[in-house]
Amino acid sequence: MRDFTRLRKKWVGQLTSEKNRIQKVLESSNVKLGSVLSDLFGVSGKDILARLLEKGYVDKDELDQCLRGRLKTKKQAVYDSLLGTLTEHELRLLRLLWKHVEELERLIEEVDQHIDRLLEPYREEVNLLMTMPGVKKQTAAVIIAEMGTDMSVFETPERAASWTGLSPGNHESAGKRKSTRTTKGNPHLRSALCEAAWSAARSKTHPLSRKFWSLAARCGKKKALIAIARRMLVIIFCMISRKEPFRQPQLI
Repeated sequence: MRDFTRLRKKWVGQLTSEKNRIQKVLESSNVKLGSVLSDLFGVSGKDILARLLEKGYVDKDELDQCLRGRLKTKKQAVYDSLLGTLTEHELRLLRLLWKHVEELERLIEEVDQHIDRLLEPYREEVNLLMTMPGVKKQTAAVIIAEMGTDMSVFETPERAASWTGLSPGNHESAGKRKSTRTTKGNPHLRSALCEAAWSAARSKTHPLSRKFWSLAARCGKKKALIAIARRMLVIIFCMISRKEPFRQPQLI
Protein backbone atom coordinates (compact mmCIF):
# COMPACT_ATOMS: atom_id res chain seq x y z
CA MET A 1 0.00 0.00 0.00
CA ARG A 2 2.84 2.39 0.76
CA ASP A 3 3.80 2.49 -2.93
CA PHE A 4 0.40 3.99 -3.70
CA THR A 5 0.21 6.39 -0.74
CA ARG A 6 3.67 7.68 -1.64
CA LEU A 7 2.69 7.99 -5.30
CA ARG A 8 -0.42 9.90 -4.25
CA LYS A 9 1.67 12.33 -2.22
CA LYS A 10 3.97 12.91 -5.19
CA TRP A 11 1.06 13.62 -7.52
CA VAL A 12 -0.67 15.90 -5.00
CA GLY A 13 2.58 17.87 -4.75
CA GLN A 14 2.75 18.16 -8.54
CA LEU A 15 -0.91 19.22 -8.67
CA THR A 16 -0.32 21.97 -6.11
CA SER A 17 2.73 23.15 -8.07
CA GLU A 18 0.81 23.32 -11.36
CA LYS A 19 -2.11 25.18 -9.76
CA ASN A 20 0.30 27.70 -8.27
CA ARG A 21 1.91 28.17 -11.67
CA ILE A 22 -1.47 28.80 -13.30
CA GLN A 23 -2.28 31.42 -10.69
CA LYS A 24 1.12 33.06 -11.20
CA VAL A 25 0.63 33.31 -14.97
CA LEU A 26 -2.86 34.78 -14.48
CA GLU A 27 -1.62 37.38 -12.00
CA SER A 28 1.27 38.38 -14.27
CA SER A 29 -1.37 39.09 -16.94
CA ASN A 30 -3.36 41.19 -14.46
CA VAL A 31 -6.11 38.56 -14.19
CA LYS A 32 -6.79 38.78 -10.45
CA LEU A 33 -9.41 36.04 -10.23
CA GLY A 34 -7.60 34.39 -7.33
CA SER A 35 -8.03 37.49 -5.19
CA VAL A 36 -11.83 37.35 -5.53
CA LEU A 37 -12.49 33.60 -5.37
CA SER A 38 -11.63 31.81 -2.15
CA ASP A 39 -10.91 28.69 -4.22
CA LEU A 40 -9.75 29.35 -7.76
CA PHE A 41 -10.06 25.64 -8.52
CA GLY A 42 -13.50 25.11 -7.00
CA VAL A 43 -16.57 24.40 -9.15
CA SER A 44 -17.21 28.05 -10.12
CA GLY A 45 -13.51 28.78 -10.54
CA LYS A 46 -13.00 25.83 -12.87
CA ASP A 47 -15.96 26.84 -15.03
CA ILE A 48 -14.64 30.39 -15.33
CA LEU A 49 -11.11 29.19 -16.13
CA ALA A 50 -12.38 26.76 -18.78
CA ARG A 51 -14.23 29.58 -20.57
CA LEU A 52 -11.32 31.98 -20.14
CA LEU A 53 -8.84 29.53 -21.65
CA GLU A 54 -11.18 28.72 -24.52
CA LYS A 55 -11.09 32.21 -26.06
CA GLY A 56 -9.08 34.46 -23.75
CA TYR A 57 -11.97 36.31 -22.13
CA VAL A 58 -15.33 35.77 -20.39
CA ASP A 59 -18.32 38.04 -21.06
CA LYS A 60 -20.93 38.88 -18.42
CA ASP A 61 -23.61 36.56 -19.79
CA GLU A 62 -21.22 33.61 -19.66
CA LEU A 63 -20.11 34.61 -16.18
CA ASP A 64 -23.71 34.30 -14.93
CA GLN A 65 -23.70 30.63 -15.91
CA CYS A 66 -20.44 30.00 -14.02
CA LEU A 67 -21.22 31.61 -10.67
CA ARG A 68 -22.88 29.62 -7.91
CA GLY A 69 -24.18 30.38 -4.43
CA ARG A 70 -22.82 33.49 -2.75
CA LEU A 71 -20.51 34.22 -5.68
CA LYS A 72 -23.52 35.51 -7.62
CA THR A 73 -23.49 38.56 -5.33
CA LYS A 74 -19.86 39.19 -6.34
CA LYS A 75 -20.50 39.12 -10.08
CA GLN A 76 -19.10 42.61 -10.76
CA ALA A 77 -15.97 41.99 -8.67
CA VAL A 78 -15.37 38.68 -10.46
CA TYR A 79 -15.90 40.32 -13.84
CA ASP A 80 -13.50 43.15 -12.99
CA SER A 81 -10.86 40.61 -11.94
CA LEU A 82 -10.98 39.14 -15.46
CA LEU A 83 -10.16 42.38 -17.29
CA GLY A 84 -6.47 41.57 -17.68
CA THR A 85 -4.97 40.66 -21.06
CA LEU A 86 -3.73 37.19 -21.93
CA THR A 87 -1.33 36.89 -24.86
CA GLU A 88 -1.43 33.91 -27.21
CA HIS A 89 1.77 32.66 -25.57
CA GLU A 90 0.19 32.82 -22.11
CA LEU A 91 -3.01 31.15 -23.29
CA ARG A 92 -1.08 28.27 -24.81
CA LEU A 93 0.94 27.85 -21.62
CA LEU A 94 -2.20 27.96 -19.45
CA ARG A 95 -4.00 25.42 -21.63
CA LEU A 96 -1.14 22.96 -21.30
CA LEU A 97 -0.95 23.49 -17.55
CA TRP A 98 -4.72 23.05 -17.29
CA LYS A 99 -4.56 19.74 -19.18
CA HIS A 100 -1.89 18.55 -16.78
CA VAL A 101 -4.03 19.59 -13.79
CA GLU A 102 -7.00 17.63 -15.13
CA GLU A 103 -4.83 14.58 -15.80
CA LEU A 104 -3.31 14.70 -12.31
CA GLU A 105 -6.77 15.02 -10.74
CA ARG A 106 -7.92 11.98 -12.70
CA LEU A 107 -4.87 9.97 -11.63
CA ILE A 108 -5.24 10.98 -7.98
CA GLU A 109 -8.89 9.90 -8.04
CA GLU A 110 -7.83 6.57 -9.55
CA VAL A 111 -5.13 5.97 -6.94
CA ASP A 112 -7.56 6.99 -4.16
CA GLN A 113 -9.97 4.31 -5.31
CA HIS A 114 -7.21 1.70 -5.28
CA ILE A 115 -6.04 2.76 -1.80
CA ASP A 116 -9.66 2.44 -0.59
CA ARG A 117 -9.70 -1.16 -1.80
CA LEU A 118 -6.39 -1.88 -0.07
CA LEU A 119 -7.77 -0.41 3.16
CA GLU A 120 -10.73 -2.80 3.30
CA PRO A 121 -8.94 -5.34 5.59
CA TYR A 122 -8.05 -2.45 7.92
CA ARG A 123 -11.50 -0.88 8.18
CA GLU A 124 -11.53 -1.15 11.98
CA GLU A 125 -8.16 0.62 12.32
CA VAL A 126 -9.16 3.31 9.80
CA ASN A 127 -12.36 4.04 11.72
CA LEU A 128 -10.42 4.20 15.00
CA LEU A 129 -7.83 6.60 13.58
CA MET A 130 -10.47 8.88 12.11
CA THR A 131 -12.00 9.42 15.57
CA MET A 132 -8.95 11.56 16.30
CA PRO A 133 -9.51 15.20 15.25
CA GLY A 134 -7.18 16.17 12.40
CA VAL A 135 -6.77 12.62 11.06
CA LYS A 136 -8.53 12.20 7.72
CA LYS A 137 -8.85 9.02 5.70
CA GLN A 138 -5.77 9.87 3.62
CA THR A 139 -3.74 10.37 6.81
CA ALA A 140 -5.02 7.08 8.22
CA ALA A 141 -3.95 5.35 4.99
CA VAL A 142 -0.40 6.73 5.30
CA ILE A 143 -0.19 5.69 8.98
CA ILE A 144 -1.28 2.13 8.20
CA ALA A 145 0.87 1.90 5.06
CA GLU A 146 4.03 3.10 6.81
CA MET A 147 3.61 1.70 10.36
CA GLY A 148 1.32 -1.25 9.89
CA THR A 149 -1.19 -2.17 12.60
CA ASP A 150 1.00 -4.30 14.87
CA MET A 151 2.44 -1.83 17.36
CA SER A 152 4.29 -4.58 19.23
CA VAL A 153 7.10 -4.34 16.66
CA PHE A 154 7.94 -0.93 18.14
CA GLU A 155 7.44 -2.10 21.75
CA THR A 156 6.95 1.44 23.08
CA PRO A 157 5.53 4.75 21.80
CA GLU A 158 8.98 6.30 22.27
CA ARG A 159 10.55 3.81 19.86
CA ALA A 160 7.77 4.45 17.36
CA ALA A 161 8.48 8.18 17.62
CA SER A 162 12.19 7.57 17.10
CA TRP A 163 11.51 5.37 14.07
CA THR A 164 9.30 8.10 12.62
CA GLY A 165 11.91 10.78 13.25
CA LEU A 166 9.92 12.69 15.83
CA SER A 167 12.19 12.15 18.82
CA PRO A 168 14.48 15.07 19.72
CA GLY A 169 18.14 14.10 19.38
CA ASN A 170 19.25 15.72 22.61
CA HIS A 171 22.87 15.36 23.67
CA GLU A 172 24.31 16.90 26.79
CA SER A 173 27.90 17.47 27.80
CA ALA A 174 28.87 19.15 31.07
CA GLY A 175 25.24 20.07 31.53
CA LYS A 176 25.00 21.80 28.14
CA ARG A 177 22.53 20.69 25.51
CA LYS A 178 24.27 20.41 22.13
CA SER A 179 21.35 19.70 19.82
CA THR A 180 17.57 19.61 19.75
CA ARG A 181 17.21 18.40 16.17
CA THR A 182 14.82 15.55 15.58
CA THR A 183 16.25 12.16 14.69
CA LYS A 184 16.19 10.88 11.12
CA GLY A 185 13.29 8.59 10.42
CA ASN A 186 10.40 7.86 8.07
CA PRO A 187 9.80 11.12 6.14
CA HIS A 188 6.46 9.98 4.68
CA LEU A 189 4.85 9.27 8.05
CA ARG A 190 6.46 12.31 9.65
CA SER A 191 5.09 14.56 6.91
CA ALA A 192 1.56 13.16 7.29
CA LEU A 193 1.64 13.61 11.07
CA CYS A 194 2.97 17.16 10.76
CA GLU A 195 0.10 17.99 8.40
CA ALA A 196 -2.36 16.55 10.93
CA ALA A 197 -0.64 18.52 13.70
CA TRP A 198 -0.93 21.76 11.71
CA SER A 199 -4.62 21.03 11.13
CA ALA A 200 -4.98 20.59 14.89
CA ALA A 201 -3.14 23.84 15.57
CA ARG A 202 -5.43 25.86 13.29
CA SER A 203 -8.59 24.43 14.86
CA LYS A 204 -10.08 26.39 17.73
CA THR A 205 -11.78 23.27 19.07
CA HIS A 206 -8.96 20.72 18.75
CA PRO A 207 -7.75 19.57 22.19
CA LEU A 208 -4.10 19.99 21.14
CA SER A 209 -4.49 23.49 19.69
CA ARG A 210 -3.90 25.32 22.96
CA LYS A 211 -0.83 23.16 23.62
CA PHE A 212 0.60 24.03 20.19
CA TRP A 213 0.29 27.79 20.63
CA SER A 214 1.71 27.59 24.14
CA LEU A 215 4.78 25.75 22.81
CA ALA A 216 5.05 28.04 19.78
CA ALA A 217 5.32 31.09 22.03
CA ARG A 218 8.29 29.52 23.82
CA CYS A 219 10.22 27.67 21.13
CA GLY A 220 8.76 28.67 17.75
CA LYS A 221 6.14 27.15 15.46
CA LYS A 222 8.43 24.60 13.79
CA LYS A 223 9.49 22.93 17.05
CA ALA A 224 5.95 23.19 18.40
CA LEU A 225 4.64 21.42 15.28
CA ILE A 226 7.10 18.54 15.75
CA ALA A 227 6.13 18.28 19.43
CA ILE A 228 2.41 18.07 18.60
CA ALA A 229 3.06 15.55 15.80
CA ARG A 230 4.97 13.42 18.30
CA ARG A 231 2.13 13.70 20.83
CA MET A 232 -0.34 12.62 18.16
CA LEU A 233 1.84 9.63 17.26
CA VAL A 234 1.92 8.52 20.90
CA ILE A 235 -1.88 8.80 21.04
CA ILE A 236 -2.21 6.86 17.76
CA PHE A 237 0.12 4.15 19.10
CA CYS A 238 -2.14 3.74 22.15
CA MET A 239 -5.34 3.81 20.11
CA ILE A 240 -4.20 1.05 17.74
CA SER A 241 -2.60 -1.04 20.50
CA ARG A 242 -5.70 -0.91 22.70
CA LYS A 243 -8.23 -0.94 19.85
CA GLU A 244 -9.79 2.15 21.40
CA PRO A 245 -11.15 5.30 19.74
CA PHE A 246 -9.79 8.73 20.56
CA ARG A 247 -10.79 9.83 24.05
CA GLN A 248 -9.43 13.17 25.15
CA PRO A 249 -9.30 12.71 28.97
CA GLN A 250 -7.33 9.47 28.89
CA LEU A 251 -5.01 10.09 25.96
CA ILE A 252 -3.93 13.72 26.25
